[in-house]
Amino acid sequence: MGHPAHYHNLKNCIRILQDRGDEVLVVARGKDVLFDLIDCEDWNVVKWPARSVKGGKFSLALNILKRESKLLALARKFRPHLMAGTDLGITHVGRLLGIPSIIINEDDSKAIPLLARLAFPHATAILAPNCCDQSPANHKKIGYEGYHELAYLHPNYFQPDKTMLPERMQSAERYFIIRFASLHAHHDEGRSGIDDELASQLLEILTPHGEVFITSERTLSLGLESYRLPVHPAVIHHAMAFADLYIGDSQTMAAEAAVLGVPSIRFNDFVGELAYLDELEYKYQLTKGIRTSQSDDLLKIVSEWSRDSSLKTHFAKKREVLLEATIDVSSRWIEVFDQLAGTH
Repeated sequence: MGHPAHYHNLKNCIRILQDRGDEVLVVARGKDVLFDLIDCEDWNVVKWPARSVKGGKFSLALNILKRESKLLALARKFRPHLMAGTDLGITHVGRLLGIPSIIINEDDSKAIPLLARLAFPHATAILAPNCCDQSPANHKKIGYEGYHELAYLHPNYFQPDKTMLPERMQSAERYFIIRFASLHAHHDEGRSGIDDELASQLLEILTPHGEVFITSERTLSLGLESYRLPVHPAVIHHAMAFADLYIGDSQTMAAEAAVLGVPSIRFNDFVGELAYLDELEYKYQLTKGIRTSQSDDLLKIVSEWSRDSSLKTHFAKKREVLLEATIDVSSRWIEVFDQLAGTH
């Protein structure tokens, strides 16, 4: 695991595997609140420090080599029947030791060129939504009708509980969530999102209609700190489920809001480049993508949506359509894990 989203993606699978008596070793790199989330679990965990965002491509390559060396030593000791995750190292170590490896992916390969180039050729299989293009490795893709977010936000696993929220959020008639991602991953190079000036404009639009809370991977300026979302990271989805609107430059949280039936606006330069978000936008009409060159459009839509107190009711109906058409993703992943682990 190298991102908080990976914890959420796999937590139910890990719990299911452990409950039936399987051994699971979790390897995690420090990223944002990932360790805070993992510490809530009774897991066998190896923690590694976060990758440095400095140093360019040489530093990235060196970090990958060091990580793979440590992963190789761990795999030789633990001898797993299967390795699964998003890190390219599991495919190289898996091939070297004859252990099946599964890349769990939700992005189209063109959006993650490093992973597609270095991991896909060595992976045993790629687990990805049906809508995602994994070229040139589509022959390795095991598709399903669903999204990563349904591995943990499907009603089989998640029921929103307002009592888990602080009194300030429970008593608010309406509230809105703004998200700032760090945009420091290798595939984020040259991408931008919501800056402080735009955040101030959003606050001016939103505050007349309800409370505003900000969740951020980056350091907040003094003027924005008072809006920080006052919940533990493990409770974030309960907070999101009762929000009237989500606005952010994180595509993961935009998709989470969408599958929860929360009106969702994503503002970044990945708009139009990720099939699963395009599907959520155009097939199910549960999210809206706006590129960073169109900030005026963002402000206009936020103004319209924040004034419409019935909007969330309409989105709840769209969510029901989504749930009818998709599957329990965690259960499907477990089936694939069992199938490939049996070949070891």
